[in-house]
Amino acid sequence: MRKILVTAVLSMLVSFAAATGEAAPQPKGPNPEVLNLALKAIACGVASGDLQAPPTLTLIDYSLPSTTPRLWVFDRHTGKILFNELVAHGRNTGDNMAVHFSDAAESRESSIGLFRTADAYVGHNGYSLRLDGLEPGFNGNARDRAIVIHGAAYVNADVAKANGRIGRSWGCPALSEAIAHKVIDTVRGGGVIFSYYPNAAWLKSSKFLNCRVQKDPARTTVVATN
Repeated sequence: MRKILVTAVLSMLVSFAAATGEAAPQPKGPNPEVLNLALKAIACGVASGDLQAPPTLTLIDYSLPSTTPRLWVFDRHTGKILFNELVAHGRNTGDNMAVHFSDAAESRESSIGLFRTADAYVGHNGYSLRLDGLEPGFNGNARDRAIVIHGAAYVNADVAKANGRIGRSWGCPALSEAIAHKVIDTVRGGGVIFSYYPNAAWLKSSKFLNCRVQKDPARTTVVATN
């Protein structure tokens, strides 16, 4: 079985996410297997030099319905879940369940894979956060497609209850207007976003999911496993 050495901070993050029965309970955490994939992707990205150690991890699990809070923001220093929110997928990605993903311009589909957060700005959708996709073929065109985090009136529990799903974006991971600004200010400027869906091609080919991190006191190396 392949093994990956993860830093103590990442191990602590898993412990916090899995913890239950605490005096001050956290929101329900994500699927542990999906979280472990996100942690592996971060470890590979940092070891390969594609990432600086990010202060936050934002995990989006697009295998869950849009009516479920499927976005989590973790503080990587403490392991604490800072946010657990509804998040929209693209209009052509699916109805309540996400099915189709694309990195193509004008596809109006969401993208999967590892992203790095950049700068915040005020644009057509109000206060927004630019994202840099780190996986060509899956999210590398995020900047050109203007795939950003922003607030949207169609992302809320009332819409979900009335329609059986929340509203859909043009591919952006849109959040509720009530929380978007806070989330953006928390994760901007070097945080990591891991957008998950069990897409066979991505799981097999992603360099952030198919490496072996080897660590010793002198150096860290990354070895591809596919």
